[in-house]
Amino acid sequence: MQECSKAIQRRLSDSRFLRRYFVGSGLDIGAGDDGLSRYKEFFPLIADVRDWDLADGDAQYLASIPDASFNFVHSSHCLEHMNDPVCAMYNWLRVLKPAGHLICMVPDEDLYEQGVFPSRWNGDHKFTFTIQKVESWSPRSVQLDCLLRHFSNDARVLKIELLDSTYRFDGRTRDQTLGPLAESAIEFIVQRKASALSSKVEVK
Repeated sequence: MQECSKAIQRRLSDSRFLRRYFVGSGLDIGAGDDGLSRYKEFFPLIADVRDWDLADGDAQYLASIPDASFNFVHSSHCLEHMNDPVCAMYNWLRVLKPAGHLICMVPDEDLYEQGVFPSRWNGDHKFTFTIQKVESWSPRSVQLDCLLRHFSNDARVLKIELLDSTYRFDGRTRDQTLGPLAESAIEFIVQRKASALSSKVEVK
């Protein structure tokens, strides 16, 4: 899965990434071998990007990183691997400077898991994600609108988008992320408010 790479062309055509979101010093959580730092030259307002992966510590806590360290935090397909996505979100916002942006992609449960959990395609996925449903088929579904509502005092939601423009709705059951085009994901972007973070809320 080279999900960060797949997103580059789409993001380059959106001036918000060039002028507002990818600005200053950033942290890429779960970068692996497909980190945003590989594409720094395409986003001229990025000063630097620090890659963060397993060797750096638990991405849920970012324990070695002080509060308000970065202008932006990027994460491509890492939140679904966290034991507590609410705790992870708290810490990802914690290391953002006021007015900084969190840019995050997670797999959409219908496009990626396709009605089966634990996931057939990635056994380390601890949660599935959807934007808004009355009821989900997944026993570990996270409704993104509910998750982000936990942080309404701390962050302003700028975008929640289902990334299905390159998805093939042909009825075949397969992991489309193995191909070069389909993202099968949800992208959300929030901006940290100027106030101090509220108390951490535990996931239920």
